[in-house]
Parts: sequence; structure tokens; C-alpha cells
Amino acid sequence: MSLESAVLARLAAWRSAPLWRVAYSGGLDSCVLLHLLARAAQRHELPPIRAVHVHHGLQAVAESWPAHCRRLCDELGIALDVQYVQVAPGASLERAAREARYAAFCELMVPGEVLLLAQHQDDQAETLLYRLLRGAGVRGLAAMAHSRRLGAGHAVRPLLDVPRKALEAYAASQGLGWVEDPSNSDSGFARNFLRQDILPRLAARWPGASAVLARAAAHQAEAQALLQELAEIDLQRTQGRLGVPWLDIACLDLQVLRQLSEARQRNLLRHWLGDETRMPDSRHWQGWADLRDAAADASPVWLLESGELRRHGDQLLWLGAEWHTPWSSHEQPWAELRRPLELPGNGVVSVLGEVPDGQLSIGYRQGGEVLDVPGRGRRDLKRLLQEAGVPEFIRPRLPLLRRDGQVVAVANLPLAPAFVELHWLFSPLVQPVTPRALS
Repeated sequence: MSLESAVLARLAAWRSAPLWRVAYSGGLDSCVLLHLLARAAQRHELPPIRAVHVHHGLQAVAESWPAHCRRLCDELGIALDVQYVQVAPGASLERAAREARYAAFCELMVPGEVLLLAQHQDDQAETLLYRLLRGAGVRGLAAMAHSRRLGAGHAVRPLLDVPRKALEAYAASQGLGWVEDPSNSDSGFARNFLRQDILPRLAARWPGASAVLARAAAHQAEAQALLQELAEIDLQRTQGRLGVPWLDIACLDLQVLRQLSEARQRNLLRHWLGDETRMPDSRHWQGWADLRDAAADASPVWLLESGELRRHGDQLLWLGAEWHTPWSSHEQPWAELRRPLELPGNGVVSVLGEVPDGQLSIGYRQGGEVLDVPGRGRRDLKRLLQEAGVPEFIRPRLPLLRRDGQVVAVANLPLAPAFVELHWLFSPLVQPVTPRALS
């Protein structure tokens, strides 16, 4: 089978996409993919093709790459988008550059579009070795997927079964030129060390090493698919319910979850939180055991990269990054009660029913508050919140309506006199509006 036929067969499921975007770095792999698809489009009915080059600005030599990419695109009659990104400093420059690159891809894509990436079989073998040496589990050893969701569309790797030698042969036959990233020769980077020093030695001893390693990654991908099916079954069994209708927080039933084996618990949590946060490796799960096994009256928290897990009764709750945006706990006057009041970093409140007289404001718990409850007299607010089942972590940011300093209503709770009802909609989109709100 020719290289063109192999690529088009891999892309058969994506022929109805509104657009194929080719991630075009200017290197050998993406150059071959773009050229091959442009020529194939002359003989086959394919979606429109558009190239995208992401310029990181990390090397002086890279300044000439957009012009190189534009020359080939002009020759092929392919439109080119050049995206300029800034790479955030951090411990891993490779990871930061990759994240910036994919963020740029996501910004461009609209629903249904497909981004075509040019990683090949040798890249897959390299990725498997790299992750194996980092102690990855089944998900990591599945290496790069042939396709996955990306932003509003999908990312597809049609060359993942193709060895680099086949790409070199195609480029030579077509007289293609490409850019060489000088950082690829720096064996100080782990992936470069594997690519330049280890994989060639493996291939010298086992000529089919890259193909075998890529096939091993495919086996791991199949195993991961089975683990996901098991996780979906367990997720259906453990779906929880917070019991607070005005709080939309993902939760699991901790009592049911505890009945699963340790391995199934970890598998379920990885699946449940897979799109929410990066999960720790197997050496750093003690936080989960501490949270799960803590005493019933404890308030354990397991901090993860993009949020945290908490408990509320028998429910396991996931609180994402939106719950950690800066917010102001300062009291705010509320002169126009007929208009909703934005709370810096803490959503919006509005009053339903009769508007009480007096000087009104929105504040938060300081401790010792009491509330007049019809038929029950003056009641301690802390006890009332406990009786209403309000999770402990919500209580400090639950808005209170004060009249002349006295609490007359609690947001979303029918505890106050019937003439006033305070409605709170928590939304992380309402950000602090003044420097004071960040204090």
C-alpha cells in the first residue's frame, strides 16, 4: 500500500469534517503530511485543507520558519495560519511549549474540525520508552492516541503507523526541503537522548524495534479502553447526590466507593477526574487513603493540581478551580434591591418577594450570628446551617442579607421571615472588581 493510500485509509472516518487543519512545524514529518494531503486533494474529494504554524519564539533560528512554511503552502495552494504564542516559564520547557501549542490549536478550531498531527511510528516508540522510564501506568503506556477530542473538534494522527524511513523516502522522491530544529540535537533533553542514543541501538539489535514498541503501545491502549469501560460501570454505581438543590457539585457515594477494591477505586477516580485535573502517579495517592478513611467528624481535603476532593457526609465532592478564584468577603451596601447585586468573585444575589425597609447590605458569617425564624424564635445561624445540610466549605461564602446590621435572610435557605427570599447564584465568572476585593 502506498503512503498516500495508508494515510487516506486512516482518515476515512474524518472525510465529512468541515475542515482539515494540518499542524505544520516546517519539519520533515509535517512537511510530508501537508504535501501528501495537498496532492491527494487533487485526485480525491477531501475536506478543505488549511495549515497552522505555531511560533514559540524560543530560538533565534525559528524566526525564519514561518517564511519557510509560507513558501511551501504557497506552492501547494494551501492557506496558512501563523499563531504566535508565549511559553510560560517552568520546570519543563518542553511541556510548557506543548501546552502553549495545543492552546493555540484549540483557539482556532470550530465544532467538527479535525487537526492533523504528523507524529509517526518512531515517535510512538520513543513516547512509550519515555513514559515507561517515568513509571507510567496503563493510560500513559498507551502513548499517543490515533485520535482524541481537542477543543471543539478532534486531533488525529494519520502517520502513527508509518516509520520515519518511509517519510524520508517520500520527501526525497518529491524533492522536499524542511527545517531542522537545533534543539533536537541536544541529548540533554530526555526524548532526544532516547531518539539519538537508545532507539538506534535497539534497532541495530532488533530491526523492528520501533514497530514492536508501537504495537505494545496499541496493546496498552486496548487495555486502557477496557479499564475505562469498567470505570463507567463503577461510575454508574457510585453516582452521588449532594442533597442541596441549589449547589451543582459533582459527587460520588463514598459508602459504595469503599466497597470497590483499591485498584478499582483508583481507576474510577482517574476516569471521573480525567478531564478535570492531572492525577498523581501511584506513589502519591496517600492523600486519597487519608481522605477516604478519616473519621466521620473530620474535614479531610485531598489537594490535586487543578482542584480538591472533599467529603460531606457520605458524599465525595470535587471542587474545581472555580472554587478557588479570589473573592471578597467584605460587606457590601445594597441600595437598589430590585437589581441583582454582583459579589466580587462570588456570583450574584437577588431578592424575591417584598423588599424589607432599612439600610440593607450583603455580608458573610463572622461567627455568633442569630436569625429570627417564624415559630422557632431566635436561632443560632451555625446550627441552622448544619440542620439545612449546607456543606461546611460553603458556609463562609454564603451571602447574608443584613438590615441595619441584623441578619434577616440567608441566601437560598427558607429560614427567614416569609416576606423576603434571598437567591444566590454562585458563578466564578464574576471576578473581583477592585484591588480591595483581593485583600
